[in-house]
Amino acid sequence: MSATFVGVVYPNQLDHMGHANVQYYASMFDQATWAFLSDFGITAEYMKTNRRGMAALSQQTKYILELFSGDIVEIETELLEVTDKTVRFAHAMRRRGQIDVVATSELVGVHFDTEIRKSCPFPEEIRRRLMSKVGSASSERGM
Repeated sequence: MSATFVGVVYPNQLDHMGHANVQYYASMFDQATWAFLSDFGITAEYMKTNRRGMAALSQQTKYILELFSGDIVEIETELLEVTDKTVRFAHAMRRRGQIDVVATSELVGVHFDTEIRKSCPFPEEIRRRLMSKVGSASSERGM
């Protein structure tokens, strides 16, 4: 897993029950996604220059523990699967320095041509980078 996000929960992100509203979990997971993808060369510059994009096909989020104002949040991301056009990965959100996971989100994203609005294969260099990291966190943990 690689660290893809660090942030803080602010008072204005709390809902009427006093904990972080789900929209802010989604925002943090989204920021982690773009940081994660950029590690493989899928950057804003790459997408603009090559007329390519990424879109979420599915996302499943599980809320396990509450976050409160002042909590420092870290997200680690693990690459699970790569095909010619898609990538599946999982985020794990924790309070900084703690073991317990507060939320998870697993996503499938598709690489696409922004002009014709259809999926297209990853360039070989990006696919090679992605393939080199599939399941590497599981291997590192001895799973």
